[in-house]
Amino acid sequence: MSWDFFVPVYVGDLVKTGGINQYVVQDVVSPKHLPSSLSRFKAALRSQGPVCILEHFDTGYSVLQHYNSVDLAVKEDALELLIQVVSGLSTSLPALLVSTTLSAAERKEKLNAVKMSVFLLCKLTESLESESYRQSIVTAPGKSGKKGKSSEGLQQWDSERETVLQALVQLLQLDIRSLWNLSLVEEEFISCVSCCCYKLLENPTIGHVKSKPTRDSIIHLLGLLIKKYNHLLGASVKVIQLLQHFEQLSSVFAQAVSVWSTEYGMRAIIGEVIREIGQKSSEELAREGSGVKSFATFLSELGTLVPELMIPYISVLITHLEGESHSMRVAVCEVLGEILVRVLCGDGLDETGKADRDRFFDTLQEHLHDTHSHVRARVLQVYTRIVNSKALPLTKYSEVMELAVGRLMDKSINAVKSAIQLLAAFIAHNPYSCKLSSADLKKPLEKETAKLREMKEKLGGQRPVAVIKASELWAAMEPELLVTVRTELEPTGDAEEEQHEDEEDGDVEEEEAEDPRATAVKIAQYLRVNKYRNAVKLCIRAHSSFPESEMFSSLSTLTSGNLMDTLALIFKGSDEDASEVSQNLPPTPQKEGEKEADGELKKQEMLVQYLKDTETFALQVERAISVINTMLYWKTTSVVQEAVQFCVTVCEFSVANSVSGVRRMLPLVWSTDAAIKDAVVQAYRRLYLNPQGDTVRVKAQTLVDSLSELIVDASLGTIQCLEEIVQEFFSSSSSLQSTVIQVLWERFTGKRETSGLNKRAAVLLLGMAARAEREVVLSNLDTLCSVALGEKVTEDFLLARDTVITICSITDHVRSKSAPFRLPQDHQLFTCLTQAIAEGVVMEDPYWQSFMEQAVRLVYFLAESPDQLCSRLLQRSARLLLDQIAEGGEVNRDVGQTQDGSQESSEQGEQVSCVCLAQLLALCGCVAFWQVSHLERSVSAELRRRRGETEEREEKEKGPGSKAKQAANESTMEEELGLIGASAEDTEAELIRKICETELLAEENLLSAFLPLLVRVCSSPGRYSHPQLTTAACLALSQYMMISPSACEENIRLMFTVLERSALPVVRANAIIALGDLTVRFPNILEPWTQNLYARLSDEVPSVRQTAVTVLTQLVLKDVLKVKGQVSEVAVLLIDPEPHITSLALNFFNELAAKDNAIYNLLPDIISRLSDPERGMSSEDFNTIMKQLFSYITKERQTESLVEKLCQRFRTAKTERQWCDLAMSLSLLSMCERGFKRLQECWECYSDKLTEPGVYQPLLSITAKLRRGAKPQFKGQVDEFEKRLTAVHTRGLENVESPEMDEENQKAGSSTEKTAMRTPLPTRGRQKSKRGQSKASVSSQGDDSFVTPRKTRKSKKPVITFSSDEDEDEEDAVMAESETPKVTTPIARTSRRARLRN
Repeated sequence: MSWDFFVPVYVGDLVKTGGINQYVVQDVVSPKHLPSSLSRFKAALRSQGPVCILEHFDTGYSVLQHYNSVDLAVKEDALELLIQVVSGLSTSLPALLVSTTLSAAERKEKLNAVKMSVFLLCKLTESLESESYRQSIVTAPGKSGKKGKSSEGLQQWDSERETVLQALVQLLQLDIRSLWNLSLVEEEFISCVSCCCYKLLENPTIGHVKSKPTRDSIIHLLGLLIKKYNHLLGASVKVIQLLQHFEQLSSVFAQAVSVWSTEYGMRAIIGEVIREIGQKSSEELAREGSGVKSFATFLSELGTLVPELMIPYISVLITHLEGESHSMRVAVCEVLGEILVRVLCGDGLDETGKADRDRFFDTLQEHLHDTHSHVRARVLQVYTRIVNSKALPLTKYSEVMELAVGRLMDKSINAVKSAIQLLAAFIAHNPYSCKLSSADLKKPLEKETAKLREMKEKLGGQRPVAVIKASELWAAMEPELLVTVRTELEPTGDAEEEQHEDEEDGDVEEEEAEDPRATAVKIAQYLRVNKYRNAVKLCIRAHSSFPESEMFSSLSTLTSGNLMDTLALIFKGSDEDASEVSQNLPPTPQKEGEKEADGELKKQEMLVQYLKDTETFALQVERAISVINTMLYWKTTSVVQEAVQFCVTVCEFSVANSVSGVRRMLPLVWSTDAAIKDAVVQAYRRLYLNPQGDTVRVKAQTLVDSLSELIVDASLGTIQCLEEIVQEFFSSSSSLQSTVIQVLWERFTGKRETSGLNKRAAVLLLGMAARAEREVVLSNLDTLCSVALGEKVTEDFLLARDTVITICSITDHVRSKSAPFRLPQDHQLFTCLTQAIAEGVVMEDPYWQSFMEQAVRLVYFLAESPDQLCSRLLQRSARLLLDQIAEGGEVNRDVGQTQDGSQESSEQGEQVSCVCLAQLLALCGCVAFWQVSHLERSVSAELRRRRGETEEREEKEKGPGSKAKQAANESTMEEELGLIGASAEDTEAELIRKICETELLAEENLLSAFLPLLVRVCSSPGRYSHPQLTTAACLALSQYMMISPSACEENIRLMFTVLERSALPVVRANAIIALGDLTVRFPNILEPWTQNLYARLSDEVPSVRQTAVTVLTQLVLKDVLKVKGQVSEVAVLLIDPEPHITSLALNFFNELAAKDNAIYNLLPDIISRLSDPERGMSSEDFNTIMKQLFSYITKERQTESLVEKLCQRFRTAKTERQWCDLAMSLSLLSMCERGFKRLQECWECYSDKLTEPGVYQPLLSITAKLRRGAKPQFKGQVDEFEKRLTAVHTRGLENVESPEMDEENQKAGSSTEKTAMRTPLPTRGRQKSKRGQSKASVSSQGDDSFVTPRKTRKSKKPVITFSSDEDEDEEDAVMAESETPKVTTPIARTSRRARLRN
């Protein structure tokens, strides 16, 4: 073979004349003859094998050349032949490659065959892939779902694609590099195969599950190219390019890079790719757009797959944490998280690993405060994964948890949800004891801390002084000692020598007779006490005394160096000898005791530290619980669901105070949001209704125990909410139902020893079960009566009350066509109830009243003729009380006779117990209330039911003969029947009203006998000053007033007197509630007294204010009360010191804002009242209130109108404080362009006030807000207005206005004088007084001054009226709609055309 095949860059290059011995295509077969050529190709393949490609290459090339014009069958045949050729080469080459006798010609032949076959197969594969992608776009499946030929071919190619890749993998797995000279594979051949792979990766469906085999084959084929054919650099560049353009490839390439680095051992590919990504600047990432997201996803998934391989290159990625792309910051943080979870975790890390771990944690903590909410949320999720994997070091727990609790206040909903999840993970995987609260931990911590302090003090005195090494001491003294040695060795005068000798003789005489070792010790002692001269002298003399001693032998020639060496040897050696000796000695008991003490001290320090960490953790958990409990009522459903899940987690791990959140979320079972309701129901089912246990009995007991714990000290509202969940459990077909009910009856009847609280919980749960199945209670009435309402009823009125509530569950709550279920009067139940109530009247039991209220309610619900039963009950109770008075009088009279029969004692004998009298009055009021309710509900419903039965019976009696006439006059009959029905209902209602008006309080009715007593007690608070008596009488009187309008009118003034003058807060609060109910029942009677209700909003007691705002909120929002200017009193509560009252006031305005224009219409009056000098409100409080109220003004028209109204009020405002309040109110409006124009038009209203800083600064802030984001033209107007404001503020109005403006002002002034009046004088305001006002006060003038004057045409002088003025007369108490200002007339009249235009 004389030619070589070179892989071309372009397919068309093969038909051009090439170089020497270069293969060129000679015969391009036409499309018509291609089938026959392929047949010859196939025959040659069978006969010659894969080498036939050398002769039939032109046929394969012709298919590529005429690809767009040949049939699909031709392409498929060519593809099949090429696959067979490549597979044949893969089979035949292994034997040749290992052969040592392979000639150059055979090698060239095989090399050309490989190149040709691979080239044709890759190019044909690329062409088929491109056509397949085009067909998938053009022939997308329509509604009919039919598939044509193209889609069939597409499906066939999907199956063939994997076959092609497998053939290429089999070939390239062989060591075919030996076919090339020097085993250098040409770049074009590698590019041919790799480009085919990358082309296949561009398919949008490559990431789908169905494409996994193809995806894996491509990854392995590229892995072979990287490992064997030096494609590493090209692959890394191609990965970056494809990630920039194809977002779906991020997951694919993450998997590919991990496979290449692990299975093929090419770890360098990770470094190349990460380095390319790390070097991209923020500007490049900003330009690439979708590429950033691909890079981020690629890094995140690669970090998940091979985190350990990314650690060496993490420094390159960390630079992106300072970049602008939040996606890249998220990706880097996720990579750090994976590294921390899977690599840098555990206790076996070396120092470098620990340093890296701490550095990565610090980086993550910094980005908990990232500027982008998505980054904060994802970092919190990373921490959640770290905590769940138990990879967070203990030293980081409190720090990270504190940050997580802080993120609960994040503005981003996703960040808040992630923070809740992180805190739940902390609680689920914490190493501390969550069951103890911080209060429980405080005492043990103080105790152990004190113990540690004692141990330290005890060991402090015994602890030895720190030992300094001899070498360290020698180094410190060496310079000074050297000077002394040199001084001693220098010759000195005779006199000095004699003197020195005399001084030292006494010191050295003793040493001369000792041995060398004792002398050395003495020298060391001199050195230690800084007696250097003595030491040197003794050392010199020691040599003369002990010349044979090894210690002093070096001093035979006396030099400073020898002397220093000898002294060093003596000083250091003495310590070393001593240490050696001490080491050889056995340990003394004293030292062993010190070691034990040190061990105990360390244990105690660890215990104290553990308790401190546990207390810190408990405090953070408590703080988190309190914050998350408030999130249960957020408007965002997903946050509420996360909060509910958190409460469940906290409760499951028995965290202290966890039940508070579980109870707090209970009212959400009434939520209108189905997702929230379902979350709460599932939470309670998980916590309480799915008990664990081996047997059904154990499960039932566990369920009852958990529900009882929840009910024991729960409020009435909590119990009502719990009914909804428990009723659902008993309604479902659960195998536990019968066993649970059996356990409840055992607890209630006392078969098993249990506490009174658990008995009450059991009977309440039985009542909840009875709502699903009435027979649970109805068949056991005798048991309930004998256990709770029998002889021992007076011992436990709470159990009796709960039993009555349970029996109430069997009454008919839903109206039905059948007769209502009632029991006869002589039933055992009513006998027990009446006896218990009557006996309790003369007892002073604090729980009797709550029992009595429920018992009377049950009597009216369940008894036949309950009015007769209650009448006898009142008689019996009154008789018992009178008997008690008589008995007390006789005893006191006997005592009085022994005390000389004083008159005072005889008067005391006729007195009654205030508590007993209060209980009798409470019983009267309760009977009166339920009597009215019985008439209006039960009796009225029964009358309607009987009327319906009568009408049905009459229709049946008419028979079929009357149906023809009825059909003929159907429409007329329907109208008549409608009128008859309406008149019948009116007659029934009138009958009920007549009974209430004339019979209930008639003289022959027992209820009327107690009314004078009630009035007397309420009207004489000085004489009847007992708190319980006053409270009961007030409530009972209000219940009597519910009976009829006449009873209400007669006593309404007394009730309001009690409301205003009672000294007891509970009486005032009860009066507010009662008057609220009366307002709903008799609105016309109560309307003149509305002002008195609003007055309680400023009560000095917080509980009264809270009750007042709650009642008024209900009345106003249900349209029972008209919204008037008194709402300013509710606005004042926005700054109440009590947070709960503030939240109630805020809720009031939130609900009121939902009504159209309600707050907008009220704002002028509220401003007038709050800025009244008589009120004395501080400017800070005024601003706080107005800021909240103005947040509800969102419409441009409302803003524009308010700007005009507030500007006009500058004219009538008299004090500087009022000017400042108006200016501040203007600045709080969300000013729009139209509002700004209106502000300019009203310049004359406030321009003369601009010299005041309190007016100028707020108006200046308006211009600053308007300038942000304004258009250039509008911005110029704002700048001009600001200059005008500043000029008037600094120089005064008279020095700024131009002559032209003066003329305009004069014209405006002259026209204004004819139509409107200027600022009214105070004297005029005093002359006009209204009815019901004794004298004009400063406050009334303040109100007037803040209201826009109205125009009038009847008189020459305009009469100014103000919507904020409130008359106290009853005839004027009904506020008309016109009194709320809606359209204001400006003082300076504008033209009609201008007004119409605006």
